[in-house]
Amino acid sequence: MSFVRFLARPMLASSFVLAGMDKLRNADDTATQLSPLLRRAAESLPFQTNEKVLARVIGGTQVGAGVLFALGKSARLAATVLAAISALNAYVEWRSADISSKEARDARRKQLLKNVTLTGGVLLASVDTDGKPSLAWRAEHLAADARKTTAHLAADARKTTGKKLKKADKAVRKAVDHAVGA
Repeated sequence: MSFVRFLARPMLASSFVLAGMDKLRNADDTATQLSPLLRRAAESLPFQTNEKVLARVIGGTQVGAGVLFALGKSARLAATVLAAISALNAYVEWRSADISSKEARDARRKQLLKNVTLTGGVLLASVDTDGKPSLAWRAEHLAADARKTTAHLAADARKTTGKKLKKADKAVRKAVDHAVGA
């Protein structure tokens, strides 16, 4: 891991870890703020749950993904989870912000900009391969190598088969000549 990644990942993750801990501590407030979305999510789940539990799950997921990202463990997956949570937070905070005064609208715009910036940062991190090829790249090149190997094996098989056929033909002719001449 490069020195920049070593510093940048914990710096970026700290915001998410602290926000997730806040969601865990204040699950009632989080559930109230996320109520419209959590109600729909609770209805679509195959089991019974409430909004407060879902708010805690979101907070715990945010803390866990933030810690994993900061440590560089499953960093791309953790960054993808953080991007989804960040986009959700941006939408919810923008929808629930006070817009009754010019100062409130300015604060809403600044908060939205901060959330969009954090989302962009973790989106970039979610595609950062840390100098290693991605799984898709590896799979693509593995398939290309397999195609080349298969083509070489097929050519070798044709060549070997051709030689064996010529040998067999020669042996049959020799046997026929021997049988006719005897």
